[in-house]
This record gives sequence, C-alpha cells and structure tokens, in this order.
Amino acid sequence: MQRDPQIADLVAQVSPDSLRAHVEGLVRFGTRHTLSTTSDSKKGIGAARQWILGKFQQYAKGSGGRLTATLDTWTLAADGKRIDKPADMGNVMATLKGTNPADDRVFIVQGHMDSRVTNVMNRESDAPGANDDGSGTAAVMELCRVMSKSSFPATVIFVALTGEEQGLLGADHLSERAVQEKWNLEAVLNNDIMGSNNSSETRIIDNTRLRVFSEGLPLNQTTDKAVNIRQFGLENDGKARTLARYVKETGERYVDNLEIVTVYRNDRYLRGGDHTPYVQRGFAAVRLTEMNENYDHQHQDIRTENGTEFGDLVKFMDFDYLRKNTAVNLATLANLAKAPATPQQVTIEVRNLTNGTALYWQAPKTGTVKGYYVLMRETHMPYWQKKFFTTKLGMTLPYSKDNYFYAVQAVSNDGNESLPILPSPNLR
Repeated sequence: MQRDPQIADLVAQVSPDSLRAHVEGLVRFGTRHTLSTTSDSKKGIGAARQWILGKFQQYAKGSGGRLTATLDTWTLAADGKRIDKPADMGNVMATLKGTNPADDRVFIVQGHMDSRVTNVMNRESDAPGANDDGSGTAAVMELCRVMSKSSFPATVIFVALTGEEQGLLGADHLSERAVQEKWNLEAVLNNDIMGSNNSSETRIIDNTRLRVFSEGLPLNQTTDKAVNIRQFGLENDGKARTLARYVKETGERYVDNLEIVTVYRNDRYLRGGDHTPYVQRGFAAVRLTEMNENYDHQHQDIRTENGTEFGDLVKFMDFDYLRKNTAVNLATLANLAKAPATPQQVTIEVRNLTNGTALYWQAPKTGTVKGYYVLMRETHMPYWQKKFFTTKLGMTLPYSKDNYFYAVQAVSNDGNESLPILPSPNLR
C-alpha cells in the first residue's frame, strides 16, 4: 500500500530526543500522584499539569489558530477507595480543530500523567513514572507538537489524563463528557506503558513489536445486538477490534521495523486502562502498550534489593522504540482525520441463495471521496485479505457471502481510508 507523502513526512518528524525531553520533564516533578500537591510550583501533579498545558500552549502559537489548549478541572469527592479526600482533578487537553465545518468527527489520543509507587495511596514518595505513563504522556505531547503544524478536515484531541492509577478517573470524566456533549467520537487511542523494550523474568529484549488490545463483544450490547452478533458470526468485529485492525494496517504501512500485534482481549490480567471507560460507553477505543513488560519498573518504590534495581526510571527506557510506537499513533490519527467520513447504510444482499455477494451503501456525510474499498476476508482470518476498489455505491463480487466477511471504506483523493463499516444484512 502506497504511503501518503504528507503523513510520511509527519512520521519522520517524530523525534526520540524530543520524546526523551518530554519524559525527563515529567520526571522532574518528583511524584505525579493524583492526590499529590496542586499548590507547589515545582513538585506534584499540579505543577506537572501546568507544565504540560504550557507545552500545548507553546505548540498552539505555531498552529495558525487551529490548536487550543485547556485544563478541564473538577472536584472529586472522597470515595472510600483510592480517593481518601476531596481531590482537585484536571485533564490537560489540546484540541486541533478540523478545517471542514461540516465534519464533526473527533479522534482522541491520550496517556495518563499520574504516577505511583508500590502503595497506591502514597502521594509523598518520588514516583518518577517514566514509562508508566510518562511514555504515553510524552507520546501525546510529541504528537501535538508535530501534528499541530498541519491541518486536517476532522478534529484531533490530545489529552494527558489524571487519576488512572486511582481508578481510571480522568478517562471516566472525559468519556462521560463525550456522551453528554454528543461528540461524534469515532476512535480513541490510549497509550499506556509503551517505552520499554525488555521484560522481567523472561529477560526478552525486543523493540520490534507493539501490542494493541481490543475488546470483542461490546459491553453495552442489547439483546437484539447480541442476536445479530451470534447469528451472523460477528463476535470478532466490534468497533474496538475493527479499530485495532486499522491501527495495525496503517501503522505497519508507515513505521518500519515494527510489527503490531493485535491482542484479542480488552486488557491484561489484573490490570486496567483508560480506554475502558470509553468502550463501556460504546465508543471504539483500544490500548497501545509495549510487547514485553518489566514489572521491576512498574508500581515500585525506588530501591535496590539483592542486586535488582526497582523503580520506573528514565534509564530503563528505549526512546527509539517509543518513537516508533508514537509514530503508529500519528499515522493512524492522520489517516483517519484526512479520510472522508464512513460510508452510510452499508448493506449486504441476503434475500436470495447466490454464490456471489452484492453490497450497497450510501456516500459519507462529509469529505471528498475518490471511491470506496470493499474489504474481504475468510471468516477464520484475523485480518482483511483483499481490497476491491470502486467509484460506485455498490459492488457484486464472485465470492459467496457465506464464506467471507466484508466491509466498506470511503477513500479520499490522497488514498486515506475511513474506518471500515461492516454491512447489515438486507432481509427485506
């Protein structure tokens, strides 16, 4: 698949040195625990979020007025769990407004700025959080730095979340806001623990693979949705998993020496991530995370025991690996934001017994369309195998509808594809 020169140029601007500077800047605040001080100008979560906001405001100056930065604040009452006193909460957000007034699509990329040590309630000890989740926050900052110089038809929001370690609190707040304000939120890329190339115990060292976690069956499925999923075999084609496939195809198109490994579960055992509040509300959201985790450097007090150094420190990170993983986000976001909206009313003709397959759709609401891709894969295959291009609003293929899955994408003049839409069976 050919690369879009504009996106390839943006990918090339992602800098490991810039990412390192972002992470080192975050680590300087000592701890970024959600319940740490918000009044100290040099230490704690309050100082960290002001520093991130300042960076976003700096990037806004070179954006031609397209980028605006805000601190979304609220007060959270004590919950008897991981919030033991009223908390001053704040997500740092930078919005790169789309250039097409008719295009209301929103794409979010996020990481969490808060950090912790072994005791999740310890808000005093140094918790550098270089990789968890300085890496994801640095990626968001770098994406904002690079992408804010360009314009896209749709809107991209860059977010440094708070409260992840205390219960996904910042993501819960923002995802509920997206519901209440009726955002047309098409995709959320959550970046958490993505900058280390080696594992504890197994001692694997590898910076050529990145995991993308995605849920299968939607949590909020209704009975009628469940009947359709079961009847037509769509257990593997929910919104999140469709997005995960898109991340894999697009990321591998633009980022060399990196395999994107799609993991078919929402998250890891015993762990959680800030994509989950979105999928619980019906949005397409996935988690991007390193392939091999090192638990000596996650949720640990800084110390040395029996010759093993514990703690989430900058020296344990691989910034070229973080560069590649950040670039995957950039390629995905830019391709989505440049693409037309998704095709509408996509249907598959099933009223007759045929060995061919007829698909029909309507043009997207917004965007200039060069044509459409009809995607096809065998039912047992994890990824799309074939693409058929057409400029029409329908296509008949000499393949049995019983043996394959299909989807349709709208394609821009530059070759940017929308998210795929699976067809609804035409039973009337």
